[in-house]
Amino acid sequence: MERHTKGSVLQRALIADAVISGGTGLLMGIGATLLAPVLALPEPLLRYAGIMLLPFAAFVAFVALRAAIVPGLAWLVIGLNSVWVLASIGLLISGFVTPNLFGYSFVVVQALVVAVFAEWQWFALRRSPMQTA
Repeated sequence: MERHTKGSVLQRALIADAVISGGTGLLMGIGATLLAPVLALPEPLLRYAGIMLLPFAAFVAFVALRAAIVPGLAWLVIGLNSVWVLASIGLLISGFVTPNLFGYSFVVVQALVVAVFAEWQWFALRRSPMQTA
């Protein structure tokens, strides 16, 4: 079984993802009451999406901080990031929400950031030096 080494580009990409996802989760989970009127997004949507990000961030940190990164777990992170991007796009085109410009921008920017993480992780996973476990 091949594993990616610590200190690799993949590890840095995963750590960055964990930190940003955790921070965004805290912001949305704790700040939903303040964010909802500014973004014209439903408070429960912001709160629950934020709460969902916290275990995801913990999982990504777990994957990143293992002695060696297991490629299958990294692929799972990439897949989950891709689902988040698609769900964000789906949310905006579904008509389920009617955000204002700030809310629309918030959803689009976070989806773009997550897409960048997924792409960074994908390229890093494909190009990282590997070791045999």
